[in-house]
Amino acid sequence: MTDITASSLPVAAPPARRDIGLKKRYAAEARFRMYGIAAITFGLVFLAIMLGTIISKGHTAFWQTTVTLPVTFDPTLIDPQNKRESDPSVLIKANYDKLAQQALISKLGIDAKSKPEVAKLKGFLSDSARIQLRDMLVANPALMGQTVTVPILASANIDSAFKGQVDLTVPEARRKVKDQQITWMNQLAAEGTLAEKFNTGLFTYGASSRPETSGVGVAIVGSLYMMAIVLVLALLVGVAASIYLEEFAAKNRLTDLIEVNINNLAAVPSIVFGLLGLAVFINFLGMPRSAAIVGGITLSLMTLPTIIIATRAALAAVPPSIRQAALGLGASKMQMVFHHVLPLAMPGILTGTIIGLARALGETAPLLLIGMVAFVANYPATPFDPATALPVQIYMWANEAERAFVERMSGAIIILLVFLMAMNLTAIVLRRKFERRW
Repeated sequence: MTDITASSLPVAAPPARRDIGLKKRYAAEARFRMYGIAAITFGLVFLAIMLGTIISKGHTAFWQTTVTLPVTFDPTLIDPQNKRESDPSVLIKANYDKLAQQALISKLGIDAKSKPEVAKLKGFLSDSARIQLRDMLVANPALMGQTVTVPILASANIDSAFKGQVDLTVPEARRKVKDQQITWMNQLAAEGTLAEKFNTGLFTYGASSRPETSGVGVAIVGSLYMMAIVLVLALLVGVAASIYLEEFAAKNRLTDLIEVNINNLAAVPSIVFGLLGLAVFINFLGMPRSAAIVGGITLSLMTLPTIIIATRAALAAVPPSIRQAALGLGASKMQMVFHHVLPLAMPGILTGTIIGLARALGETAPLLLIGMVAFVANYPATPFDPATALPVQIYMWANEAERAFVERMSGAIIILLVFLMAMNLTAIVLRRKFERRW
C-alpha cells in the first residue's frame, strides 16, 4: 500500500480567497443577465416604436369619410332625348358628376347660379361618384326619375381634413382644403350627413390613382394565388427531397455537396431568386410578366431550402428505435418511412412549411424584378392573369406623393402584419399540439 504524503494532497484555498472568487462569479453572472435583459428591452422598445408609428398612421385607413346625399336620377340630365330604350349606352355616357354636384348643392343650400361657390365644390366629393351612380342606374334602370339616398365617398383632401390630419391653422393658400370647404364640412358633419364609416373598400378595391378608392383587395387575391402555388410546389418537392436525403441517400461526397448547397441557398438574398425568375421563367420560357404563377414559382424556389432544412431536422428527431422496430416487424424501408417516421415528423414539417410561407408572403424584391409592380386594378381570375401582391402594393403606395396614400400604406402594413402573426401563431399552435417528446 502506497503512503500518501501530506504534501501531495490539494491545499484548500483560504476562506477569504474562496469568498472573493464566488463574489466575482456571481457578479459576472449578474452582469450577463443584466446585458441580456438590456438587449431584450432595447429590442422591445424599438419594436414598440415601430408598431406604434405604423398603427398611429394606419388605423385611420380603416375608416372613410362619406357624404350621404339624396341623389335624383333626373331623366332630363341623363337622357334628354329619351334614347335609352334603343341605345342603352346612353346610361353609361351620362354626366353623373352633375347629378352628385346637384345633390350636394341642394343639401348645402347653395345658389346653383353662383359660379364662385359652385367652383369651390369641385374636389369635395370623390371622382368615383360618377362610377358609383352609373353602376346603380345600369344595374337598376327603374331608378330613373327617383330620388335615392346614396353614401358617396368624400375626396381624399376632405377625408384627411375631417380626420384631423390637415393643419387647418396654416394660411388657406398653403393647403388644399379651402376655408369655404371647411365651413361646408362642419355644416354637413353637424347635420350627420358627413361621417366616418368602416372602410370596406380597403379590402375590396384594387389599385387606383385616387387614394379614397384604393384598396388591397386585388393584392390579397394575388398573394393568395402565390401562397397556394408555393404551398403545393415547395411542400411536395421539399418533403420528397428531405425524405430521400435523410432516409435513402448514401452518405458520400455528392450528398455532402448537395447538403452544403442547400444550406447556402437558404442564406442567398431574395433578390437573387428574383433575377433567376426573370431570366428563366420570363426571358427564357416566355411566361407572362406580372402573373401570380411566375411569382409563386419564384417564391417556391426561395422557400424550398427552408422547408428542406426544417423537414430534415424533423425526420432526424424521430428516434432510431421507431425505425428499428418497424423494420424488425417486417416492414419495408418505404413502409417504415411513410407509415411511421413521416407521421411522427409531420408537426415539425408543418411548422417549417408555415414559417417558409410567412417569409414568402412578406417578400418584395423578387416580385419587383418579375414585373409584379404593375398597376393592376382588376381581380385576377387565374394565376396567369396580371396581379400584384400585398408587400408590392405597400411599396407602390410608399412612392406616392399624396399624404392619403401614406395612410393607406400604413393600413396595408397592419393587414400584412396580421397575416404574418396569424401564420406564425398557427405554427406555434401546431407544434405544441402535435409535438412528441422522446
